[in-house]
Amino acid sequence: MKVGINAVQYDFPKIYLDIEELAIQRQIEPEKLQKGLGLYKMSLLDSNQDIITLGANALYKLLVQENITLPEISRIYVGTESSLDNSKPMASYILQIVEEKLQQKTTNCDVLDITFACIGGVDALQNCLDFVRLNPNKKAIVITTDNAKYDLNSTGEYTQGAGAIALLITSNPKIIAFDSEFGIATSGVFDFFKPKQYIDKQKITSSEANDNWFDILEKEITIIKEQPVFDGYYSNSCYINRITEAFEHFKQENNYQFDVIENWDLICMHLPYSFQGRRTFVEIFATEYPELLEKEKGENKGEKIKALSKSEAYKNIVQQKLQPAEISSSEIGNIYTGSLFLGFLSALYFSAKENKVFKNNTIGFIAYGSGSKSKVFEGNLTENWQQQILKTNLFETLQNRTAIDFETYEKLHKKEIKEPILKAKSEFVLDFIETENPHLKGARYYKFAE
Repeated sequence: MKVGINAVQYDFPKIYLDIEELAIQRQIEPEKLQKGLGLYKMSLLDSNQDIITLGANALYKLLVQENITLPEISRIYVGTESSLDNSKPMASYILQIVEEKLQQKTTNCDVLDITFACIGGVDALQNCLDFVRLNPNKKAIVITTDNAKYDLNSTGEYTQGAGAIALLITSNPKIIAFDSEFGIATSGVFDFFKPKQYIDKQKITSSEANDNWFDILEKEITIIKEQPVFDGYYSNSCYINRITEAFEHFKQENNYQFDVIENWDLICMHLPYSFQGRRTFVEIFATEYPELLEKEKGENKGEKIKALSKSEAYKNIVQQKLQPAEISSSEIGNIYTGSLFLGFLSALYFSAKENKVFKNNTIGFIAYGSGSKSKVFEGNLTENWQQQILKTNLFETLQNRTAIDFETYEKLHKKEIKEPILKAKSEFVLDFIETENPHLKGARYYKFAE
């Protein structure tokens, strides 16, 4: 029995900042970001949007597209590292507001958030695949929804982005089936994380007395930033180590003796920036083709790998197998848990538009999450996958967005803009956050803008 992705939908903010404008303001050569990293546009949340509205919009569009009701869905698992609540899952928020819009109440749907940095969506996918294998008549939905926000003037600023992807998981899927075992590699590290941080209340109140301060009686104030603590160079090293380890484990688990890279028609990788995949996959390529590495000039392995990355053999791999997944990442930026699936959607949409004919109809997936973990797996495209993919109108949607200027971007980043930049239409938006009722303080309420 085949199990996999039956349909896909998404939601991205309708505003963006041109990377060239950011580069100029930060005194960075634009080509360094554009041709060096593959960055062109950065998706940004409007003041009435958050990861809940993104996830709800993606889910709503998926249900409407496939003409299915909420009671038909047995579970909704959300992968995110941008949670807005330390207890109540984003999945329950999303379910609630979509129920209200569709006027379809379901009490038998299992909802859950899964967090492991950028790989949480893949963890949710694997869990739901196993669930449907055991219950082939049931349907599950995986939602990845994130806001990749970094400090102003930081080295991660130009990789920001936001978006959500929703995947319908069923038996006998219409797009892609996953049959093989996953390769896994895990190591507990601090390459990128979002810790709770603490500051002495006295530094804020200028009082030595531990007085009540906005209902906080503790002497310490807990600070939770949307922006991560990270070491870019170290994180890149962890990325390379985990994906190469997971790739080897994938081959072992499946007892593959043939050329895996040759077997994969397309390769989708986690892309914190568009060209991360092509810059790091060369490490796996070098391991798989040691004879090509040996031919390259260089005094050490690092120099040889750098030379190999510029070889015609590797450039062909990039152009044929990696580049199609990069297209939408260049237009949106990093969306954390959804990055891998955005690449998947981008690669297939491009291929469908170009009427590509594949040799093996097999896609390789290389996922990564800081902290750190990688999973490598593959899927087989179904006979008529193009029909489902073309329903999404991905590239056309990305063309129909609004650019904002740098001043507006910085004000949005600092949360200095309260009124939405664009008028919402046919989408969920944040209505208000409760501040008065002590039993509901902090509760988030949403509405559907017709």
